[in-house]
Amino acid sequence: MTYLERCKSLIAELNQSMYDFDLASVAQELEQLVSDDALLQYAFPFETLSNKTALVEDLYQPLLNAIPDLEKRTYISMAGEVNGKQWVGCAGYYTGTFLSPWLDIPPTGHQVSMRFHEFYRFEGDQVVEIQSLWDIPELMKQANAWPMSPSLGREWHPPAPAHSDGLVQSSNTGVSDQSLKIVEDMLNGLSKHAEGGVEAMNLEQYWHPKSSWYGPSGIGTGRGIAGFRNWHQIPFLNAMPDRHSPKAQGNLFAEQNYVAFTAWPGMAMTLSGGGWLGIAPSNQELTMRSLDFWRVEGSKIRENWVLVDLLHVYDQLGVDVLARMRELNKARYGQFER
Repeated sequence: MTYLERCKSLIAELNQSMYDFDLASVAQELEQLVSDDALLQYAFPFETLSNKTALVEDLYQPLLNAIPDLEKRTYISMAGEVNGKQWVGCAGYYTGTFLSPWLDIPPTGHQVSMRFHEFYRFEGDQVVEIQSLWDIPELMKQANAWPMSPSLGREWHPPAPAHSDGLVQSSNTGVSDQSLKIVEDMLNGLSKHAEGGVEAMNLEQYWHPKSSWYGPSGIGTGRGIAGFRNWHQIPFLNAMPDRHSPKAQGNLFAEQNYVAFTAWPGMAMTLSGGGWLGIAPSNQELTMRSLDFWRVEGSKIRENWVLVDLLHVYDQLGVDVLARMRELNKARYGQFER
């Protein structure tokens, strides 16, 4: 077993404990796996947790209180080394019956799902850094409690990989290198938009005609290049044409036909135009947390799972989405003033 395979197996043990989600077992796994001084970075409103005890007390215990039959389902697990750093990246979703409020999101009494992208950096046999996004707006939408603009793309729970091969078991360096180059070239092409528009990006060269871009709730899914452009890229670039990636902070790695990107943050831009998420231009500089997975099929990208911390974007603009959600749902709890 290689070192990266060992790292993946340790995360698989953690994910398995979260599949049945006995909190005592989960707490034991986290105690052993996470270093005492690990950097624990989570989606808004959790942000950077103070220590690994907070993983149980502030993160998982409240979620389990709201969803007592909670389980974690993982459909992508892959590993790679970037600049001497070893990463394991996982994607999937938390699911169960939503019975009590969580973050003041009203319970539905029905089964719900919430996507996650979670990245773990290892030193030795311990995790020393976590970068994790949970699609909290997805849960708001299932509770009919999303208080912001409607999505342009298709709102649904995006599927697991089409070939059911996301739990990567073995690595072929040649295949991994090819997958990494395709995604790297595609990302370099996207950066040429400012120079020559959509033609300069050569999207058809990298994206399969039947590709699916699985964006976060609040943006939604786009099918094919037209769906990707109309429901995400065009509004995004119109509003923030100077967007760029702080490459020094990014980690792009591949295993077999899967490629992953993690950074905190992953993008920076100025909100100089309108049309994105219904937000008015403010000329404010923003950073954006985006954790991504791509599946390469043949020589082109067939699937792309993308999570963006939209609540953090709104927070930088001075919009408290959770507070607005509470106002929206006053009538459910008889709290409105007469």
